[in-house]
Amino acid sequence: MLPPARSTLASETDALFHFINVTSIILLAGITIAILYFAWKYRRRSDDDVTPVITHNNRLEITWSVIPLILVMIVFGWGFTGYMNLTTPPDDAYEIRVEGVSWNWRFFYENGAVSVGELNVPVNRPVKLIMSSNDVIHSFYVPDFRVKRDVLPNRYSSVWFEATETGESIIFCTEYCGTDHSNMMGMVNVMSQDEFDTWLEAGNSVDESVPPAERGEALVSQNGCNACHSVDGSSGVGPSFAGLWNKERTFQNAEPVTADENYIRESILESNAKILEGYDPVMPAYQGIINDQQIGDIIEYIKTLE
Repeated sequence: MLPPARSTLASETDALFHFINVTSIILLAGITIAILYFAWKYRRRSDDDVTPVITHNNRLEITWSVIPLILVMIVFGWGFTGYMNLTTPPDDAYEIRVEGVSWNWRFFYENGAVSVGELNVPVNRPVKLIMSSNDVIHSFYVPDFRVKRDVLPNRYSSVWFEATETGESIIFCTEYCGTDHSNMMGMVNVMSQDEFDTWLEAGNSVDESVPPAERGEALVSQNGCNACHSVDGSSGVGPSFAGLWNKERTFQNAEPVTADENYIRESILESNAKILEGYDPVMPAYQGIINDQQIGDIIEYIKTLE
């Protein structure tokens, strides 16, 4: 019925979920049986039967008021305790800044490493996410961890979790945020502490053995560019990368230019400086997200797309 429980908070959330379900089933069965029993017992047997007038029954009225009150207070107390646990991270939690942007997730680590679409965390260590939105309201949700929190523009929200096993878990956006809302997914990659430390150290390194165009193709995928830009000429939220290189581009707010290195660089770092005709200005800026080396690799990849 539920996704795998892969965080220290999941068992408490699941216990409350099961308590509500079991209690509801018991009440449903009890009320249904009572209705059927009374319908049979007090059925009209002849035309002379007259329903007695009953004004009240103190014992019955107190019973059906107190029992629901007790159940509601149990659920409230249990839920409030879980909420406080969810919003009060341990003092030693590792902090990661999260930025929601249509339609992807960006993650910024304490040592300056950046990842897009993939949140890397160590197992058995509390992780605190400090989140904000670059445009509209999003919502960060990881079913396996039982954590969900709205991500708002112009303010910070936070949530924490502690993963209990290595592996991958899916991130969803659960607040409708535009055309590609359903594709705004990511992945939590839970690894051992040693693997996490190694990844942090190598997070921004470049593998010189891989050709620049191949590195650029990987960057396009990692940064979610292909969610809006096709590589086969088909139209999408944004223009296709196919046939882009050295072609003249016409804009809503600027004079036409040729799609050279300078244009592609500007489009990545200052995405709305020039708005292409026929498209909305929805692309987020990647200033501070990718460096000059990565921009160069992406340009080399675009050159190969005819």
